[in-house]
Amino acid sequence: MIMLYLGADHRGFKLKEFLKERLREWGINFEDCGAFSFNPEDDYNDFALAVAKKVAEKPNENRGILICGSGIGVDIVANKIKGVKSSLIWRKELADHRKYYGENVLSLPSDFLTEKEAEEIVKIWLNTKKLLRDEKYKRRREKLEEL
Repeated sequence: MIMLYLGADHRGFKLKEFLKERLREWGINFEDCGAFSFNPEDDYNDFALAVAKKVAEKPNENRGILICGSGIGVDIVANKIKGVKSSLIWRKELADHRKYYGENVLSLPSDFLTEKEAEEIVKIWLNTKKLLRDEKYKRRREKLEEL
């Protein structure tokens, strides 16, 4: 069973709280790594780092969802932690690309998604479990791992 870690700054706070309700409805285990209240002075770096460190403890089992206004900042921070592969997803058509790359963190841009769009992306991303076994995708994932 996966453990899902959530993190968001002030710009992603509202969307994170919305997604927590959906995750509860879906029976998904999760831990909120902050922000725990709306604070316009907080920094996305802190929450992205907290989630990425948790995911890195068991990168093949744990997953994370990070949210900031653009999604870019949290994505950059997460990808600096060994064992973490984060992707910035802003359209549901990209949400199943986990099958190609094996990402364990999903970064979302709260300023550019409705709650419904974010919900659809998260649902697809969480349900994409199997990695494509074609030789070219396996080779590409191995090259990512070497970096």
